[in-house]
Amino acid sequence: MTTVFYASTLFGAMSLAAAIDDGAFGEGRRVLLVSNNAVIPEVAVPLDGAPGFSALRSRFDEVHSWNDLIAPLHPSDWRARVIEVPMLERLVNARLGLGAVDELVLESIAVPPARTIAGLVRDCPITVYSDGLMSYGPTRDPLPAEIFRRITRLLHLDLVPGLTPLLLSEYGVPAATISEAAFLAVVAEVTATAPDMLAAEAMILGQYLSALEIVTPEEEAALHESMLRGLAARGHRTVVFKPHPAAGRGHARLLRAAAAPLGVRLLVAGESVPAEACFAALRPELVVGCFSTALVTAGRYFGLQVATHGTDLVLERLTPYENSNRIPVTIVDALLPRLSADGPVDRPSEPDIQALVSTVGYCMQADAYPGLRPDAIDFDPRYFKRKRLEALDLLPKPTALSRFRKRLRSAL
Repeated sequence: MTTVFYASTLFGAMSLAAAIDDGAFGEGRRVLLVSNNAVIPEVAVPLDGAPGFSALRSRFDEVHSWNDLIAPLHPSDWRARVIEVPMLERLVNARLGLGAVDELVLESIAVPPARTIAGLVRDCPITVYSDGLMSYGPTRDPLPAEIFRRITRLLHLDLVPGLTPLLLSEYGVPAATISEAAFLAVVAEVTATAPDMLAAEAMILGQYLSALEIVTPEEEAALHESMLRGLAARGHRTVVFKPHPAAGRGHARLLRAAAAPLGVRLLVAGESVPAEACFAALRPELVVGCFSTALVTAGRYFGLQVATHGTDLVLERLTPYENSNRIPVTIVDALLPRLSADGPVDRPSEPDIQALVSTVGYCMQADAYPGLRPDAIDFDPRYFKRKRLEALDLLPKPTALSRFRKRLRSAL
């Protein structure tokens, strides 16, 4: 029995290791494909080169680099053309020595490289595993029948207890959780291999929002500086910054320059050290970020105080409305306390998160999830766009008279 796994992040690989330890996969040969999806992979640490990966390596019989296999093409961009699939399927099988594959285990099935791999490793069932909050959102793009008919289950961490994942639900794919105990045991293994980290009172989680073109590089730097000012105002004098593995080192350099005038000592965690290892080793008093999944794992699995900052900007900037980051930022914004730049942490009134996520998910992909259409909607401009609701007939469209009155009021 041969099972082929694919992972692009250390968090995803930890989730896979936890699922294996949890008994989600049978015995037999396990082949792991890893990819580096950074904008410039050549200057980023690959997954299998990260210090913590050594703790996970024993779960797999073989590890292969997808980047090396398709070089010089980029994993996030390359798709096999239909006419090339039979030939490339044979080439991949021969290069990796796969033979008959009994199960394929993928993350982010809707986009390359996972979708590309699914098209080249065929004739076997597919398990999709989620490495973050995106499991609670709708499937990003429609899947061809030759792929979605093969998907047998969705494995995910229970990041928001009681919230049901939307991902792949339109295809009737059942969801199952990876146990908390198995995940924390894997985190402990990875933490033991991480470099020694100096103690810090608080922690800032970086993302790569500008690389995704959600905000400009200057705005992302300003967000980090605003988080740092908020922590300084709360009296924290030693702060560790955890850059996102795909973001590069520019954010850390800019934040260091902002720390000195605030009287803050800024430490920078290694890009390849997972945030969860930092939580376990440092136990910071407060963890702040924008909408990183790690904010949720910090509170859910490590009992740390967390706060979000900048979600209002991201919610405003996300385009199109179907952007797959919308559900993660909505969940974090709705459930977590919010840190102000001058220090206070305010907790929003807790909504019916299942109803909110279902309604936002419907508005994102109405054709795929008609059963989620609400009978009525409480229009909150923070999470919904009026034009989107009007297009879906959830709000009445403005009449010519109402538009005239609006223009008249604006002119007065």
